[in-house]
Amino acid sequence: MNNLIELKNISKHYIVNKKTTILKKINFKFKKGLIYSIVGPSGSGKSTLLNLLSLVDKPSSGEIKINNYSIKYEDLSVNDQLRADKIGIIYQQNNLLPDFNALENVYLARLAIDNDEEKAISEATKIIKKIGLWNRIKHFPSELSGGELQRVAISRALINKPEIILADEPTGSLDHSTAKEVF
Repeated sequence: MNNLIELKNISKHYIVNKKTTILKKINFKFKKGLIYSIVGPSGSGKSTLLNLLSLVDKPSSGEIKINNYSIKYEDLSVNDQLRADKIGIIYQQNNLLPDFNALENVYLARLAIDNDEEKAISEATKIIKKIGLWNRIKHFPSELSGGELQRVAISRALINKPEIILADEPTGSLDHSTAKEVF
């Protein structure tokens, strides 16, 4: 089984008034086709690690490889395309755009691949139907329940059929049966 993601001596620290180390020399290989769970108390660095894996943030030191490609943090356009093509991110807070309805929030993510609006709308419509929100497709985030918001966010993360799905408590706002169905 191939390594999909490899972390080599990953460290992350912040300097505000003093240096605070969040992650220290993490080495790990994520194999393709497996599900991993990162657990720990609040403040232990789980979300920081997810931000590094999603290329939203960069480590203070160390190396991240995705499909044996060493991430170069100065090459933002390559990283943006890699994220659009290979990584689906489900945030703890749904991070939906408030001025866009459910359909638009999902299909905008699809446009990052090839800017084909017709295909993006078609695929977004299919995935929204599949998660049971067809009747809410034109509703804005302010008009959706917490569970509905989370299902739209999950749809947005999955629309590009990513190899990697990074999820930060993705079903926390869903009831048990909906969470099981979405998973």
